[in-house]
Amino acid sequence: MLYRFQSKATGDVVMLPVHAEALLRIIGKDAAPKGILTADDMPAALAALHRAIAEDEARRAQPADAVPPDADETDDGPEEERPGLRQRAWPLMQMIERAAAEGQAVVWGV
Repeated sequence: MLYRFQSKATGDVVMLPVHAEALLRIIGKDAAPKGILTADDMPAALAALHRAIAEDEARRAQPADAVPPDADETDDGPEEERPGLRQRAWPLMQMIERAAAEGQAVVWGV
């Protein structure tokens, strides 16, 4: 099942479950088939994503032998060739920022 994030402020964002569920956990939401991120939730969600991105980039900057082999949940090839959290989260972050600016919610599974 794909996750389709929707907001009246933007176009849809579609993600694979493994990536969408990881982002939902970061922002403190259940990885449920349906959900909502209200305008009140958005500043905290964006802050959590920014923290997680900083942690991911710090981890990826470490020498390869310092990173545990199971540090990433996906097996998309060598880590230096995989998109980082910043690239995976960017579409959803842009959606959240635009929705927050317009006072709109972000929903999925509806």
